[in-house]
Amino acid sequence: VQLQAFGGGLVQAGGSLRLSCAASGRGVSMYAMGWFRQAPGNERDFVASVTWSTGNTRYADSVKGRFTISRDKFRNTVYLQMNSLKPEDTAVYYCATKMGLTLPFGNWGQGTLVTVSS
Repeated sequence: VQLQAFGGGLVQAGGSLRLSCAASGRGVSMYAMGWFRQAPGNERDFVASVTWSTGNTRYADSVKGRFTISRDKFRNTVYLQMNSLKPEDTAVYYCATKMGLTLPFGNWGQGTLVTVSS
């Protein structure tokens, strides 16, 4: 499975961006997809995830109420709608797949940079 993330850019605080990540390859079948982010000098942190079959979602506390993850099963694509962006949301955002309930997220796609100016 190959992942390609799109949608990063420069936005002012309070603005919005929508990231997308398409999964491609033969026999694409995920248990879940997720978004993570890594700010300079920091570790990569979990942002949000969606279970592929049920659509159940999870969010990091820092983005609850501001970010929304969704998926398009037909297009094998996951989205991250980011509203009310803050400078501390500045990071490289990565998408990843989780191929089974007990497996970790992996298969990291190429990240997309989100920069929020104050």
